[in-house]
Amino acid sequence: MARRTKIHVGLEIGTSKTCMVVGEVKADSAVKILGIGETKSAGVRKGEIFDYSQARACLKDALAKAEDASDVEIGSVFLAVTGAHIRGINNRGTFRLPDGEPVVSPDHVEEARTIAREVHIPQDHVYLHPIIRNYWLDGFEQSTAPVGLYGKTVEADFHVVHGIGTRIQNSIKLVREMPLEVDDIVFSPIATAQMALDREHRQRGALVIDIGGGTTDYALYLGGAITASGCIPVGGDHITNDIHLVTGLPFSKAESLKVNEGDASADPLHSVGNAKLTDERGFAEVEVSRAVLNEVIRQRLEETLRLVKQRLPADSVEAIGAGIFLTGGTSLMRGFSELAFEIFGRDIYRPELPEISGIQANFKDPRYATSIGLIRYAQILETERAEPPGLIGKIGSLFWPFGR
Repeated sequence: MARRTKIHVGLEIGTSKTCMVVGEVKADSAVKILGIGETKSAGVRKGEIFDYSQARACLKDALAKAEDASDVEIGSVFLAVTGAHIRGINNRGTFRLPDGEPVVSPDHVEEARTIAREVHIPQDHVYLHPIIRNYWLDGFEQSTAPVGLYGKTVEADFHVVHGIGTRIQNSIKLVREMPLEVDDIVFSPIATAQMALDREHRQRGALVIDIGGGTTDYALYLGGAITASGCIPVGGDHITNDIHLVTGLPFSKAESLKVNEGDASADPLHSVGNAKLTDERGFAEVEVSRAVLNEVIRQRLEETLRLVKQRLPADSVEAIGAGIFLTGGTSLMRGFSELAFEIFGRDIYRPELPEISGIQANFKDPRYATSIGLIRYAQILETERAEPPGLIGKIGSLFWPFGR
């Protein structure tokens, strides 16, 4: 019997936009984007809901637009979540085989996995992802579970993501009131990485930095496995606010000046003269020194990138062979790639996925990286769930119920 296509929906409730992407996974595993529903966010600050009614209205609007654009009645979504409260940590579980049992069994591996996943977290936190990184047998690294091999000690190395339960539940409640079901909950940078990186990138070492309106999310992969992930509550809106404070311009004009005239590079040629905004008649309405404007932008972005770098494991940047991959709306800032290269000293890229078809003008836009990454995540998770346990596991994560 021919394999049927499957439709998945990714939802990102961000600081700047609420975005819903409908994707069709075909029988040959190709992905086609059927439609995107997007609306400007309200009631969300630094990736978290602070005005429930406003956020609900935005989600309802995005849902209607996504259904109209895709001609699909949406019943469930893969939900991206972020916020400074979400943290990723690595933990290794060690299990010594009992006397008289020299061969590793599935039960032995599961014991090591259980120990690795049982990370102590704050009382108000819940587990989001337990992601297997690799296994070890008597100190020797294994890419898959070492079932059937002789050994004495089995170790499982996990990357565990956790966050404050009530804040995550608020996002779930918002979705369920549409009413929609939540297929799975995904930490935003993990979803973004599915769009930005392929297997070779992960193996060679790659860092994804997704800088949006209110947050900067990151995920680091080394040796094929996730090594670090997190969220810094700073984004493009903070740059706009800095411009507003320095120049006294209204927030809307500061935003226009940032987008249309700003440059984050240190190139002095881009800081000559004045940056201007014109009114409807073409007359100069606002003039600001380019040197001042660019310095404000650069200082905030440099601080943000250095915060990301500080949170990475020691010496990990030197191990990044594939490069730094920039996504998110703020990554479109002129000169941002040059600044990122200055901070990290690694090749800088803006990822694309050529095997995704559909709305050509949209899916290559870095603002949609997380939402489209959710479709890829859903596709891989569905494949993993269909495989015998332990054969894939490098990406997958099942949402751990609240209260566990």
